[in-house]
Formats: sequence, C-alpha cells, structure tokens
Amino acid sequence: MTSRTTLEPTGLLGTWSMDRTIDDRLGTEISSVDGTSELVLEDDGRVRWSERGTLHRGDLDIPVSRVLFVEHRAGGWWVTFDDGRDFHPWAPGDEVVHPCAADTYVGRIEAKDADRWTVRWDVMGPAKDYTMTTTLTRHAS
Repeated sequence: MTSRTTLEPTGLLGTWSMDRTIDDRLGTEISSVDGTSELVLEDDGRVRWSERGTLHRGDLDIPVSRVLFVEHRAGGWWVTFDDGRDFHPWAPGDEVVHPCAADTYVGRIEAKDADRWTVRWDVMGPAKDYTMTTTLTRHAS
C-alpha cells in the first residue's frame, strides 16, 4: 500500500520500531540510531510524534530524543517542531524542502506497506552533506 490514506498521521497511531542510518559524506562515517517512535493523538487533535533511541557513532552510544507534532490545517497536515515552528507539510510520496539557515533539508515520507514506512532526508550545507534514512516498523500488538 502506498496511498495517502494509508499514511494519514491518524492512521499511524501507536508504537513503531525505529531504525535510522546516517550516511555522513563529509565525516566519511555511517552512524545509526535504534529505538522507538510513538504517534499519539493529543486532546487538541494534533498527533504527537516522539522518538527515543540510541545513536551509535563509532565507539560512542548516545541517548537521543525529539518530539514533533503533526497538525491538521486548512489544506492538509503539517509537521511542526515541538516549539510550534513549521517543519514541512505532511505529504507522503512527495518531496518536501525545509530551509534551515545555510542548510537545506530535502525529504520524503514513503509507505512500504501498512506496517512499514520510511522518512529520508538529504541534507546539504556549508558544513553538512548527509543522508538520513529512518525505517519505522509497527510493533506487534
């Protein structure tokens, strides 16, 4: 399944295994993150998208986390940072662009099937050149 309906944020509620690979071409290293991602419907109608995991970089294991929100607006869903700033439109299958100071993030959300989806970011800037690919697999209930 790869339809937009499959990837409505409210259809993705629950806990997901998260596996992320970060291919840093400037640092010539590949790091990974393993953990969980959880999508929960908030009382205000937004979907809280929280991630917790461990970044494995060389000999280091570093705890990492972040919170995003996906909120419905006229014209569709938007992903925001936890402080309310816009990140990008929720547009599965379409390329989205997020300019961040001197850096540019080009991303895409894709469905593999009803229980697996990916988020890929290609990041370019004066001090950045990496691809970050996250695969989310639904936890068995």
